[in-house]
Amino acid sequence: MTETTIALVTGANKGIGYEIAAGLGALGWSIGVGARDDQRREAAVEKLRAGGVDAFGVPLDVTDDASVSAAAELIEGRAGRLDVLVNNAGITGGRPQEPSSVDLAIIRTVVETNVIGVVRVTNAMLPLLRRSAAPRIVNMSSSVGSLTRQSGPADDLTTGPVALAYSPSKTFLNGVTVQYARELRGTNIKINAACPGFVATDLNGFRGVRTPQQGAATAIRLATLPDDGPTGGFFEDAGVVPW
Repeated sequence: MTETTIALVTGANKGIGYEIAAGLGALGWSIGVGARDDQRREAAVEKLRAGGVDAFGVPLDVTDDASVSAAAELIEGRAGRLDVLVNNAGITGGRPQEPSSVDLAIIRTVVETNVIGVVRVTNAMLPLLRRSAAPRIVNMSSSVGSLTRQSGPADDLTTGPVALAYSPSKTFLNGVTVQYARELRGTNIKINAACPGFVATDLNGFRGVRTPQQGAATAIRLATLPDDGPTGGFFEDAGVVPW
């Protein structure tokens, strides 16, 4: 009998994160639903379980060292290892974010969650991931972090609005992903960045044109990569996103 695959999805109580949890859970995996809000987290766990998913709640605030350490201890005690980590939790920081007038506190807040939070969680979970036969890390980025697209003639649907905190935070996250891939070269750990596309979620006031389920597809694909799959890449449904 093969062991059940264990995954942790941060920010999994709603939107794309919830659909990633549901999609991976449909494969028969055991899914840790990482979220900081107790009520929303438990509601998501109940909903996933009602749909047949082996889900469990993981209290997790990616900006808090103690919370992240406790989450790693919870997974250690439950499974002794982690097979897949999906760093999905993220914030936009709100608007406006025009460079000439942006509140510097917004930049710090966004980077703390979208970048430092990913590093904090990844480093806490790496010892557990190293015990997996086929560990995978997926960082939920966005094509608005593509410098190629931001500096080209693409429209707002592709680049998003001018946003000094949010868009560069995803560029930063892409750079972080590459650095992890370099360090982990020669191991069996694969790490990639995923763009979900312009998905209708509360993150953007539900202005997106894709469903959360569609937005989860690339992350699910990267979470289930075969041993000869890529690492250190940036992907969307259509393929590779330019840096």
